[in-house]
Parts: sequence; structure tokens; C-alpha cells
Amino acid sequence: MNRVYTRRASVRLALLMAGSLLLSACGDGAKPSAEAEGHAAKAGDFERGPHRGRMLRAGDLAIEMTIFEDGVDPEFHVYAYRKDKLVDPRQVELSVELTRLGGKVDRFHFTPQDDYLRGAGVVHEPHSFDVKVRASQGGQSHQWTYASYEGRTTISAQAAKAGGVKTEIAGAADVAELVDMAGRVEITPEGKSEVRAWYPGRVMSLRGELGTQVRKGQLLARVESSESLQTYSIFAPISGVIVEKNLNVGDVAGERAIFVIADPTKLHAEFFVYPRDAEKVRVGQPVQVRSLASDTKLMARVEAVLPTADLASQTLLAHVHLPEGSAAFRPGMGVEGSFQVASSRVPLAVRTKSLQRFRDFTVVFAKVGDTYEVRMLELGRQTPEWTEVLGGLEPGTEYVADGAFLIRADIEKSGASHDH
Repeated sequence: MNRVYTRRASVRLALLMAGSLLLSACGDGAKPSAEAEGHAAKAGDFERGPHRGRMLRAGDLAIEMTIFEDGVDPEFHVYAYRKDKLVDPRQVELSVELTRLGGKVDRFHFTPQDDYLRGAGVVHEPHSFDVKVRASQGGQSHQWTYASYEGRTTISAQAAKAGGVKTEIAGAADVAELVDMAGRVEITPEGKSEVRAWYPGRVMSLRGELGTQVRKGQLLARVESSESLQTYSIFAPISGVIVEKNLNVGDVAGERAIFVIADPTKLHAEFFVYPRDAEKVRVGQPVQVRSLASDTKLMARVEAVLPTADLASQTLLAHVHLPEGSAAFRPGMGVEGSFQVASSRVPLAVRTKSLQRFRDFTVVFAKVGDTYEVRMLELGRQTPEWTEVLGGLEPGTEYVADGAFLIRADIEKSGASHDH
């Protein structure tokens, strides 16, 4: 998803608990209310108010914390109660501090709005922080603190290394402009040879069948010349596999090839270039070649663009060299190719392989010490290697480039995700 956050047509909990809870009240001597403590506490472990928010109590004063997102960016809506009855918000002074992973502090001041106090500013995702709430009402002041984490987990450096977790620093990168095309794998002209009789005559013997592997210089046939009645030998001109056999012993050899040999290691992909892309494709451009199932990929380069267009489709053919060892690609297979026709520098990008899904967001996992936490991203251009980041991540952030799925699995296992 290409937005930092989405709109959800409901009031949701402002702050959900996923770690140890600490709730305290001070001011008029009232004792703090007790809330459940412990690792990975569930969302239901705290008292909910009439608006399904978190209730903070000090004596007969209560504050209900909610985040409202119905058609607006997430913002605090806070309700005040005295003896469980709504208090006029104009009688309450309120401030909230959110301390995020890494030490950044977001501060919110509030103004009366109908029967609640509205926070000034957006509560940006992720909604994961340590919270400090200060409230004054009726000449008395109170303070509460608690932890509310989501999408956060702690993994030791040793365990992360054993799991293959590697990090990089988010920053500028060259992001390519890609054009996708369809094509097929073919043997190069140099990788195919027709075995013909030197002189017309009768085939006396053959040493080869369809699918037989032959080597260059190997004896393949003997032919008796119709003119001299001399028998001469025919040898394999290249190494490869016999892919065609057109004559048998006793047949008369002439213009028709006796065998066709193909070297399956000499391959290229032929891509069909439509007129709208013809001016963009150039020799030497990098191309990611993929099987139709996308389970096999390799990087190659354009070796030639044929100048003649097909009369029916008006497409040109671009030849992309496939290096030796591309055994997964076979002649005749359909393939897809992403041609890098241009490239531009963007101020912030992450490795595409680092992207994960979390709730309804596309995220990466930021790392601070041994703690990992989601960062919801607004995305721009994307290639198989890089994805441009338009929002949701600060430049210079250390993030998980390899092994991100392990971090996500650990977060999901611990339940460190709140109920939107």
C-alpha cells in the first residue's frame, strides 16, 4: 500500500499494550489504579471506557484516551470524567507526550471540542510509544505514564545473526525506470549448425539419434558420392545435442540437412519491443529475465536490437544474452523481462526485498539497539532492487534488509500488534 496510513471509519484504541505496563497517578494523594503487568500483555488487560478508549484513573477523576480516524488523519480525542460523569472539557487542561523508539518525543496540546478534548497534530504511525499524560481539573493535577507498543520486538544480536538478519542504513539510491516485455528463449545463431552432405549421394551409415549428445569432430555419417562412388565421412561441426534427424540409412543426401545440432548453453532471449518502447531500448541496458512462474530470475544485458519490424505486430526484436549456466531456461520457453531504460537518483530508498506486510501497511523494520519496530511507508517507484520511500521513514534509519520476515514472525508470535 502506498500511503503511510489509511482511514478507518471507526474510533480505535489510542494506545494498546504489548509490553510491561506502568500506570501511576500523582497530585491529590490518590493511589494509582492497578493495571495488569507482564510481558506481551494483551489489549484487553486495561479498562476500556464508554468510547472504547483506555481509562486512566486518579481518585474520582478519570481520563479516557482514544484516537479518532473517521475521515481524518489520526488524532487524539480525550474524554474527562468526574465520578464517571462527563466533565465539561473547558474545565480541563491536558497535555500528552509520546516517547518513541530512539528517543524522539511528540508533544500534544488540547483544546475543547464538543464534549471532548481534541489533540493538536497527527498521531503518526506506528502507534508505538511510552506515554505520559498530565491533566488538571478542579485545582488538582494528575499524571499517568504507561507503555503502549505495537509492531515491536527485541531480539539479541546473537539470535539475529543466527537467523540471517542483516541491516542497512536508509538513504539515497539510484532507482531505475523499467519497461516490462514478453519474450522467448532461443538458441543463438552461433549455437546451431546443420550437418549436410558435401556431395550428393546415398547415406551409408549414421551415428546419431534425436537427443544424442555429440562433440565437435565426432563422426556422424558416411555418404557414398553419386559421382565418384567414393565414400566420405561427415563430422560434427560443433558440440551439442542432435535436435533434428531428417535422413536415414539408404536415403539420398542432397540439399536437406542430415542432422541439426544445437548447443543448449548458447542461449539468448528474444523480446518483442512495441513501437512505444522502441526508442527507449538500447544495446547494453541491464534486463532482469524471469521465467513465467517467476521462480527463476537472472540479470543480463541487451546484446542487439534488430532494425526490422514484424509486419503483423509491428514489433522489433531485442536480443538479451543469457550467460552460460542458465540451465533453468530452455529453448522455446516463454519469459518476461524488465528493461532498465533509465535511472534517477532519489533521496530515500530501501531494498525491495526488505518490504513486509503488517496489518494493512507495507513496512520495513527499523532497528535501535536490539529492538526492532515497524515503519509504515508511503512508496514511490519500485524495481526488483530498490523502492523509493516518500514518507514514513527518516533518512539515516538503520533497517532490516535481509531476514525481515523473521522479525515479522517474531512480532506476530508475541502479539505485539494492536486491535485496529
